[in-house]
Amino acid sequence: MAIQRMDNVLIVVEDLDAVVAFFVELGMELEGTMPVEGEWVDRVIGIEGARQDVAMLRTPDGHGRVEPARFHTPKAVGAVPRDAPSNTLGIRRVMFAVDDIDDTVARLRGHGAELVGEVARFENVYRLCYVRGPEGIVVGLAEQVG
Repeated sequence: MAIQRMDNVLIVVEDLDAVVAFFVELGMELEGTMPVEGEWVDRVIGIEGARQDVAMLRTPDGHGRVEPARFHTPKAVGAVPRDAPSNTLGIRRVMFAVDDIDDTVARLRGHGAELVGEVARFENVYRLCYVRGPEGIVVGLAEQVG
């Protein structure tokens, strides 16, 4: 077998503190933050002189992680448009299973999150929605109902 697990998803951000607070409010646990730089980083990511601060957040079950990173050098390059629609090429969202979608949306709104569309029901199985948080990060939320 070539893959053992999916380890983490990297999200490049400008306001690391705001993004960490958003994911902590969602229910993720902060494992820690640290500066990352040096020859090994440059070799892995293919950018010379990279200097960044990263945080590692994990899901409560310990199986999934999100790694927001703020680049000091070189400066991050912005995507256009910043709040890209759901059909834009590339990674558009990360989906999380939640116990109570209404409560989760309400708590995330306290961190500036907005619904992308609306909370909708998929058959008699899930209530689903997309929420756009800080930095335009889109997370999907799924509450099992059936």
